[in-house]
Amino acid sequence: MVLNALQDLLAGIYDVPLAHDVYDFLITDRGCVPRAGQATPCDEELLVARDGDGMAIALYLDPQVLERLAAANPLERLTGANLADCWTALEGVSHFHYLAFHAGHDHQVSRLELETQAEVDKYVATLELLRRQAPGHFPRELHRILFARTRIDPRLTRERAALYRRASDYAARFCRRIEGRMQGEAEEAVRDMAAELRRFYRLTESRKLAHIDRCA
Repeated sequence: MVLNALQDLLAGIYDVPLAHDVYDFLITDRGCVPRAGQATPCDEELLVARDGDGMAIALYLDPQVLERLAAANPLERLTGANLADCWTALEGVSHFHYLAFHAGHDHQVSRLELETQAEVDKYVATLELLRRQAPGHFPRELHRILFARTRIDPRLTRERAALYRRASDYAARFCRRIEGRMQGEAEEAVRDMAAELRRFYRLTESRKLAHIDRCA
């Protein structure tokens, strides 16, 4: 199933296997989304609530997105026609996997950290899929499509839009570094970048942003 494949893809890239199956936390009924989320309809939303001393998580994805992905699986062939839906699903899986992984290590996660990592995940996962499906071709247009052509939903509040903009800016800088180091496809460069990505995934928000400011 598509979400499992995307979860496995991220787990492999970052070496972060997770015992939890994203489908066990998936909801597709918008009526289950709290009213605050219903006021600004979106195709994907991670829902988090305190549950005693623990935390309850649910991932909402629009059922039509899932239907389209089932009919045109991006793991088999990623195209302009299914790219937007792939990124919607990837963002949701990224949010779920990242929060569950860090919660399992008793690490708090900020919204900025979550959104920045999701943007990085969309870039690196798409890059990996395209490299598998078209060996020898580096998708130089990917960075521009993801970071320059994507627009923030105008229905969002000013504060939330500013957060997404900041996350996108940080991720764009980091992914430009990835692009520059991996275009040559030298084995050593790819190996070093894979190691850096795995370290980056485990950093706290302050260390993530400091790493980008220092290196990208």
